[in-house]
Amino acid sequence: MSSEPVMSVADARSVATLRSLALDQVQTARSGHPGMALGAAPIVHTLFSRFLVSDPDRPDWVNRDRFVLSAGHGSSLLYALLHVAGYDVALDDLRGFRQWGSKTPGHPEHGRTPGVDATTGPLGQGLANAVGMAIAETMARARLECVGGSLIDHRTFALVSDGDLMEGVALEAAALAGVLKLGRLVVYYDDNGVVIDTPAAATHSSDAVCGALRAYGWHVSAPIDGNDVEAIAAATQRAIDVTDQPSLIRVVTTIGYGSTFAGTSKIHGGALDEAEARRIKTILGEEFLEPFGPPADVREFWTSFARRGSAAHADWDKRLEAARAAQPETVAQFERWQSPEPVSDEQILRLVEPLAEPEAARFTSGRILNALCEARPELVGGAADLVAATISYLGGGGDYSAEDRSGRNIRFGVREHAMGAIANGIALHGLFRPFTSTFLVFASYQANALRMAALQGLPVIHVFTHDSITVGEDGPTHQSIEQLAMLRATPNTLVLRPGDGAEAITCWAMALSNRSGPSALIMSRSALPRLDRSRQVGDARRGGYLLRPAPDGVDPDMDIVASGSEVSLAVGAAELLAERGIVAQVLSMPSQEVFLAQPLSYRDAILAPGRPRLVVEAAHPQSLWQLAGADGEVYGISRFGASAPPDVLLREYGFTAEQVADAAERVARSRRPQASAEAAGSRG
Repeated sequence: MSSEPVMSVADARSVATLRSLALDQVQTARSGHPGMALGAAPIVHTLFSRFLVSDPDRPDWVNRDRFVLSAGHGSSLLYALLHVAGYDVALDDLRGFRQWGSKTPGHPEHGRTPGVDATTGPLGQGLANAVGMAIAETMARARLECVGGSLIDHRTFALVSDGDLMEGVALEAAALAGVLKLGRLVVYYDDNGVVIDTPAAATHSSDAVCGALRAYGWHVSAPIDGNDVEAIAAATQRAIDVTDQPSLIRVVTTIGYGSTFAGTSKIHGGALDEAEARRIKTILGEEFLEPFGPPADVREFWTSFARRGSAAHADWDKRLEAARAAQPETVAQFERWQSPEPVSDEQILRLVEPLAEPEAARFTSGRILNALCEARPELVGGAADLVAATISYLGGGGDYSAEDRSGRNIRFGVREHAMGAIANGIALHGLFRPFTSTFLVFASYQANALRMAALQGLPVIHVFTHDSITVGEDGPTHQSIEQLAMLRATPNTLVLRPGDGAEAITCWAMALSNRSGPSALIMSRSALPRLDRSRQVGDARRGGYLLRPAPDGVDPDMDIVASGSEVSLAVGAAELLAERGIVAQVLSMPSQEVFLAQPLSYRDAILAPGRPRLVVEAAHPQSLWQLAGADGEVYGISRFGASAPPDVLLREYGFTAEQVADAAERVARSRRPQASAEAAGSRG
């Protein structure tokens, strides 16, 4: 298969142009991945020229077909396609491939390049994103039915590699896609038989993975010659005609088509020497020897793509206006989803009140989420088989399924990584606000999906419960230690850890108002007493505030800084210190990121420089030092947990009021404290 082209003249010239432009980018940058671009060009040519509907002049049109290049290392092929198809990607942008500030980075980046629907590169993520986009499309189609049909009725396409289908996240997502019967999801499998180190057969069986997807409920095509445009087109049409299964189209290609090294790992990555590049260009056609020169007839060929997309967009605009007249409430809802209003504490307080008695933050969070169901109809999501424990169900929202696309609660199953990546896809789709939920310790399973959300600025809300050693008898496998530090170290991530019900309301309002990146709501398993705010100084929405200031006219001896469950612990320690003649203020810090972004005047007013301080958290101390400053110490846990009742664990790990008071007293009495081994986190 995939030996000589089986194409019309027009198709052959377009494919040759895509291959040439992709190679030009790699050669100019002296960096990149030419192999996949040369092999898979007929796939993207066929998809875009015959099937995919999008408007290059409005690449953010909400009802466009989506395309995810999951194998993001083939970015030069995508950029070549976007250029000839009429998107705002100029030849100079192609010349700037992989260079500082260019529209054409080494792997596709959503928001940087017009026409790129998802940031991809870590293999498997893109396929899971595509599943999320397909879920979002079905949800919107079911909920936005109007005169003349739904306002949303498009397809999602993706291109994956052998490497994508080796990754667990891709197979997790594929399994769920089969159960959900996502018939408008079409995935091309670039089966070129090569991975970076070896022939793919050394680590992977194409037949087996296709069999697995077939068993998962996918429609899987027979192998197709990667240079047979008509066969690719026919398989695509068959996939489109299958409405109750996602489809995998297996296309057998030759990596590095035209190269001396075709079909081998040598052509996967890196620029070629000039003689080899010239050899490929000569095979493509003498006119391609001059870099970056798409022929006029190829440019003319691609004008039909832009016309098709523009016409579809214009027809959709007419449908939208007709719906606005006939069903204004549906259209108003649709527009609110796209531009939701920020949320205040007061808006949530009108729906749910903090309890006077102690309540675990996860239960407060569950009451808030349940109350938000009607108020925020764009909220959709679920848990990784932990709804009963994380209290993360939209009451009245219904379960999303193949039988009920209007449901808002997604049953992800025990698939934490895919859950995060699918939620990213839902957010990328642009209409819904996704949330996910699991135990905080399992954020490690989700790590790359969390990072990709942060990298793309996706407003996904993650509810993480069971946030410390107080998980108790389940033991160290379920007790988070390092996850808070990991989340806080991830750029563009808002980490929120409330200390009681009132702070939980504030943190949910902050998360809902955050549109620039993911939010991680860290909710306790243990019950938290309601904090006394009668003398509060500052505002929780600014990340940190003075919960328990020194009495009027009294100079404090020290500050204790805490978050979450440890805030009430710090209050107890401060009360014990008062009996010892030490005046300790208590600061609640629900979000380090927000507090550290405040003006210096606010930070100094809340956390005065030059005063001894102890920063307390029942987690790894790595992320606490930025609050400790030159005058403080940190008090955390730098080893794993153990299996025992929560009160026993708190005592053994040094998190009783008496033990924290002892550590704070030592800091207070040493006006020039030095970090001790104990306070630096080896406690317990």
